[in-house]
Amino acid sequence: MEGSTGRSKSEMESGSTSNNNESRIAFKEGSWFGQFKNGSNPWMARYVYGLIFLASNLLAWAVRDYGRNAFPEMERLKNCQGGRGCLGAEGVLRVSLGCFAFYFIMFLSTAGTSSLYNCRDTWHSGWWSFKIGLWIALTATAFLVPTFIIQIYGEIAHFGAGVFLLVQLVSVISFITWLNDCCQSDKTEDKCHIHVMLLAIAAYIICIVGIIMMYIWYAPEPSCLLNIFFITWTLVLIQLMTSVSLHPKVNAGILTPGLMGLYIVFICWCAIRSEPAGENCIRKAEASNRTDWLTIISFIVALLAMVIATFSTGIDSQCFQVKKEAPAEDAVPYGYGFFHFVFATGAMYFAMLLIGWNTHHIIKKWTIDVGWTSTWVRIVNEWLAVCVYCKYITRLLSTSFGRSLRT
Repeated sequence: MEGSTGRSKSEMESGSTSNNNESRIAFKEGSWFGQFKNGSNPWMARYVYGLIFLASNLLAWAVRDYGRNAFPEMERLKNCQGGRGCLGAEGVLRVSLGCFAFYFIMFLSTAGTSSLYNCRDTWHSGWWSFKIGLWIALTATAFLVPTFIIQIYGEIAHFGAGVFLLVQLVSVISFITWLNDCCQSDKTEDKCHIHVMLLAIAAYIICIVGIIMMYIWYAPEPSCLLNIFFITWTLVLIQLMTSVSLHPKVNAGILTPGLMGLYIVFICWCAIRSEPAGENCIRKAEASNRTDWLTIISFIVALLAMVIATFSTGIDSQCFQVKKEAPAEDAVPYGYGFFHFVFATGAMYFAMLLIGWNTHHIIKKWTIDVGWTSTWVRIVNEWLAVCVYCKYITRLLSTSFGRSLRT
């Protein structure tokens, strides 16, 4: 009897091993369609999740700008109050709520997944018919929710969007410092020295040109005090980051402050661009009330950039790991739970962009992230980015000082 039990256990083990081997073969050699059908490729799965997120963005935009013409049936719904509760800003929040609910369910069901070829890995990478149906059902259900719940969600979404910006900020700084560490390592320092210098110089030149152009475009008169302050303070922050990085005890070089300078110049530009049209300090071409091709292209680029930022941040779970350990052979390629958490907060973020961070704000067609609230959110994000960067550099300084004391 013991022999038969041992044989059954060995058969079970060999069966599970063969199943794992088959999964590995399907993961490596199967076609894209086969991997999509069998749920064997988590790398391909992230693109499908990205497409679902993009579809939610487009639906929210359509409900906001063309809801009355494209979705006249909504006006008959009881909770829509003749269309006011399901179109415009509130319609955006309803689509966002459905998208958030979908990714939050995925977050709860995949958090803590550490290895491939198990049921939670299959759930993350497969079951697409069911999950797409779930996303559609949750989005449709959001339009049946009472208005007061949507208003509560709109207030919570402000906090969730802030969490997304913070996660994105940490991811950007982590990438910049990782790139700098790779270039300054003993193996690549001699080979990359010239390349690092050229990249850093190019970054500073672009920063200076960007600041000069912002002075020309957005501060044409001395009365534009707020824009002058935003641009000048950005220049001061670049100088501050450079001084801290070149501190003798830190010696982080000029690459990281140069790249961070590009980042905060871009944020400053986005902040000033978010100022409402019609202000004296914004050029008349940008303040025009008509919708031209430049406005449409800018909207499409901004929408795609937001989706790509969410996508790239979602797969960067390693920057939040306290202990860096070598991954196992069957370890998941990225944190599934963190991936879905980023998309869940990203659903709140795209809602705030489309309504200008104000649930009672009327947004012009083909615009995104416009309003004084949007401007100040960007500016605070810029200042927070510099604070987080300097905190990181200060940690390097204290670590270097501790090592010098021990030696």
